[in-house]
Amino acid sequence: MSHTASESLFGSASGRAVSKANGAGGGMRVNLSVNARRVLEKRYLRKDHSGRIAETPEDMMRRVAHNIAQAERVFDPSADLPKWEERFYAMMCRLDFLPNSPTLMNAGRELQQLSACFVLPVDDSIESIFEIIKNTALIHKSGGGTGFAFSRVRPRNDLVSTSHGLSSGPLSFMNVFNEATEAINQGGFRRGANMAVLRVDHPDILDFITAKDDQRRLTNFNISVGITEDFMRRVERDEEYEVVNPRTNTPTKKLKARKVFSAIVEQAWKNGEPGIVFLDRLNRDNPTPKIGAIESTNPCGEQPLLPYESCNLGSVNLRNFVENKRMDFERLEQTVHMAVRFLDNVIEMNRYPIPMIATMTKGNRKIGLGVIGFADLLLELGVPYDSEEAIDIAEQVMRFINEQSKVASRQLAVERGAFPNFKDSTFAARGSTPLRNATTTTIAPTGTISIIAGASSGIEPLFAVCYSRNVLDNETLVESHPYFEQLAKDRGFHSETLMQEIARRGSLHNVREVPEDLQRLFV
Repeated sequence: MSHTASESLFGSASGRAVSKANGAGGGMRVNLSVNARRVLEKRYLRKDHSGRIAETPEDMMRRVAHNIAQAERVFDPSADLPKWEERFYAMMCRLDFLPNSPTLMNAGRELQQLSACFVLPVDDSIESIFEIIKNTALIHKSGGGTGFAFSRVRPRNDLVSTSHGLSSGPLSFMNVFNEATEAINQGGFRRGANMAVLRVDHPDILDFITAKDDQRRLTNFNISVGITEDFMRRVERDEEYEVVNPRTNTPTKKLKARKVFSAIVEQAWKNGEPGIVFLDRLNRDNPTPKIGAIESTNPCGEQPLLPYESCNLGSVNLRNFVENKRMDFERLEQTVHMAVRFLDNVIEMNRYPIPMIATMTKGNRKIGLGVIGFADLLLELGVPYDSEEAIDIAEQVMRFINEQSKVASRQLAVERGAFPNFKDSTFAARGSTPLRNATTTTIAPTGTISIIAGASSGIEPLFAVCYSRNVLDNETLVESHPYFEQLAKDRGFHSETLMQEIARRGSLHNVREVPEDLQRLFV
């Protein structure tokens, strides 16, 4: 996008939008779709002892805003709590920002566990493994997801000196984790989710790669191979590499790197797993290498964490910041700053499942501000998702959010102090201005909160312009993207028959009733 074109699309929008951001939230009502209300009623809204819904969506927003505002008094005994509560409430009611699901579910309630992402260490002993299974159950019960690296567990058929037997290997223990997860329904809201990472140089790597060939196995796990740069260079050169027993730290055999890589590709093509995690690359951006190495991520892979770290996420709804085909950066800046403050408050208000998680989380104070509604943003701007212009817009918007989140974190550091491990961080080594949070951004899938906001999920394209939703056994509803439906009515080609045909086809391609410019835009 040229500089001139950029200026025409991006800039301060109308004063109406800016003043709207500063309004009080006391009497605000949240504008929700039927689907959003159903999701909230099923999973999020407080229920009484008989299972009846005991709060409205506005009550939920108020409960969360009130609870998170209490953190202000931790740092300033004279803080104006009603002011911060109203600001947080208004931001959520406008659906400009939503925190991750555990915060919406648990803030101001008995559990008070507010984080979505955790990574726990798995060491090479029965005692460690079953202690971590217990901790995993506590996390899943409260609505969080967990990531593990099983790379320190000795391989299958290795010696167990205490019993003079042979070890069962990391995959057998993954099955135990999987069954424990199956037994724990997350606080009645959703089932547990796990990520398992195994280094590519572990002796059991080939068994791990094919572990989900039978898709009835490990149903509560995503799995990813921990790739090293040395391995990738050997793939390029078609060389062998050594696999190493983690118990003895000695090589046990050699494998052909291309054969292993081809097995990963074959399985990923076949059923989507395993994924790959570039461990060396992750650790080059590890802000606190003196505190520990990154060895795994949360279940969806967006948040690399140290062992015992947790991270709370939230997302800005990009579609809400378009006015008259222009991006309102002034209001977006206000919302990013408010969201960073909100998420930092969450760290204080969180009730952590185990003490080690509290220590690590408060030491680095990682937050993950991301986005929802990127595809909707492009539609509002009239830009096709699969265009160079869309890439330019993505770069500009996310650069702005990233930079402003760091500005907000620096301002909070002045007000509240830097994150405690800052002195041992790469920021301090570079002479950076102190930050309140070791990380500030994350691009998450946002599956459920995007439904609540009525927005496209994360940075993904539209799943479909029109689609059929089975509501009851004998009822099917055709749903259309609201902006497409509006344009179809404005331009005079809307009909229920056409919407049903588009839902049946799955796209607008070659639907002659739809103008070509809209076929190009709604990909």
